[in-house]
Formats: sequence, structure tokens, C-alpha cells
Amino acid sequence: MSVLDLYKKEITKKLKEDFGYKNVMEIPKIQAVVINAGVGRGAKDSKELDDVIEGIKIITGQAPVKTKSKKSIAGFKLRDGMEIGTKVTLRGERMYEFLDRLINVALPRVRDFRGLKVGAFDGHGNYSVGIKDQAIFPEIPYDKFSHPFSLQINIVTSAKTDDEARKMLSYMGFPFKK
Repeated sequence: MSVLDLYKKEITKKLKEDFGYKNVMEIPKIQAVVINAGVGRGAKDSKELDDVIEGIKIITGQAPVKTKSKKSIAGFKLRDGMEIGTKVTLRGERMYEFLDRLINVALPRVRDFRGLKVGAFDGHGNYSVGIKDQAIFPEIPYDKFSHPFSLQINIVTSAKTDDEARKMLSYMGFPFKK
């Protein structure tokens, strides 16, 4: 059963019981998943940025957007407007398909994985996960990229509190630390 089917059939009922929602529209849901990758070396080497874009395209099935620096920082040899990273926003079917692969395939492949941090909620029901190596996704060919790159995954929910979002994500199968 996919994460979307699980949410529609079981999780909404559990959340309604747990928090006593009177209206179906009050039940929190995931609105978007934003995946960011900053490339420190990409400012000097455009091939590095192209590799990261290709990797994110393979992982998400959607073309990412290049992000540019907002101001110059001489210590980092960074100029205003340089391309320094990439991001992609997933919604709908692709979002739930990505979350399904993240929970059931990618996270169990992380070395010495003991669970996701519970403290990574932002106070408004949104959750952030940092992944140090893209190789945990099986669709990435291991020998294709010269350097590993890290990802920041932000899960945007409609939950009012962190407790509601934590409960919803744990029902979906997110492996939080005990």
C-alpha cells in the first residue's frame, strides 16, 4: 500500500480520533516536499552543478531549478548571482511516490541509521531531513558521479503544531528516534 493510500484510508481516521477534529478539512496533510542541494564546488566548476542537477532529476523524476547567491561574500570567493545550488518542489502524486521511496527504500540503506531526529520540526509542523550521500537512493548509478553530494529534504505540512505533524509522519512510517 502506498503512502497516499495509507493516508486516505487509515491515517486520517487515526488523526481524527487522536486530536478530536470535527471537520475533515482540519486534518493535517503534506502540502509539498522541497529538496535542496547546495554545491560549494559548483561556483568554480559548472560540471559539478550539472552533476547535482542530473542526480536530483534521477531521484525525483522532475527537473530542478538552479539557485543563485543573493550577495557577494569575498571569503568564500562568491559573487552576487553565481549559481550555487539547486532545488525542486514536489507536490501531488510525485511527492507521495518520493516519500514512499524515502521511507521504505532510502532511509534503511543509511549506514548506522538509528532513526530520524524528533527535534527537526520548525515549530509550525514542517520537518527537515538532511541526507549526507545521494547513494542511498538505489536509482542513482554508483559510478556516475565523481563526488557525493548531500540533500536537504523539507516536508511542508498543514499541521498547526509539531505534535500533530509528528503523529501524522509517524503513522506514515517515518522512523523517528524513540
